[in-house]
Amino acid sequence: MHSTFTARSWLFAPGDSPRKMAKAADGPADAVIVDLEDAVAEEGKAAAREGVAGFLASRAPEERHRLWVRINPLDGPHALADLAAVMPARPGGVMLPKARGRHDVETLDHYMSALEVAAGTERGTTAVAALVTETAGAMFTTGTYAGAPRLVAMSWGAEDLADAVGASDNRAPDGGYGFTYELARSLCLLGAAAAGVAAVDTIHGDFRDLDGLRARAEKVRRDGFGGMLAIHPDQVPVINAAFTPSKEELDAAREIVELFAAHPGVGAIGHRGAMLDRPHLARARALLAAGGEA
Repeated sequence: MHSTFTARSWLFAPGDSPRKMAKAADGPADAVIVDLEDAVAEEGKAAAREGVAGFLASRAPEERHRLWVRINPLDGPHALADLAAVMPARPGGVMLPKARGRHDVETLDHYMSALEVAAGTERGTTAVAALVTETAGAMFTTGTYAGAPRLVAMSWGAEDLADAVGASDNRAPDGGYGFTYELARSLCLLGAAAAGVAAVDTIHGDFRDLDGLRARAEKVRRDGFGGMLAIHPDQVPVINAAFTPSKEELDAAREIVELFAAHPGVGAIGHRGAMLDRPHLARARALLAAGGEA
């Protein structure tokens, strides 16, 4: 189940707002992340986790696979209480913020396994996504996640990382991310590839800038990301479109696959003025899989 999980759009909804949770769940996002961490003030944590559990329980069982919960960090006081409240309601997955390395995912797996068994849920069925660059130390462990239990996706964050290093801003003068944060993006992408899980790009903070979002989503998809986090429902259709292969792309990929199939055992083939080799075939197959033609 977990190795084949894909989602183009991951929409956050605050865990203390029943209206926003319902709106997100009723919309077109591939995955909805009900947030118990940054979106909820310290004094509201206990009430929010109970509200999230009730929200999950109120939704149809067949839609739970796309309803995720971002818990609080493992090294803080709330993570276990978050899990104890929401796991009986059977969310599709748990997003782990401020992951410090594979060991955090392994610890989370132990907690989740016990709670699944206690709730009568099949052990191991709840997936995990990890935010892997939100602390300075975590930048050095992005390559450690291969084989981590339950893990299906890795994403990154620039705001918490800026706080961690004492930066006054994470943007360069041209408006793009500074070097440290582009490095975080690359380490997330490489770590996800090494682990064999989906790489998910971080949020586009200006939710009114849909043109900028579209350009960025198309760029990071070309770079190898499979999806993107969203903070507003208006961003979801743009992200879904950007991460959906076009007919022209699918036709070209299909042509490459058919070309190699017609010449079994050949390592490289001339095609349309270029030499294609096995990496081209692998990319064509991956694109067809992303388009539902696995």
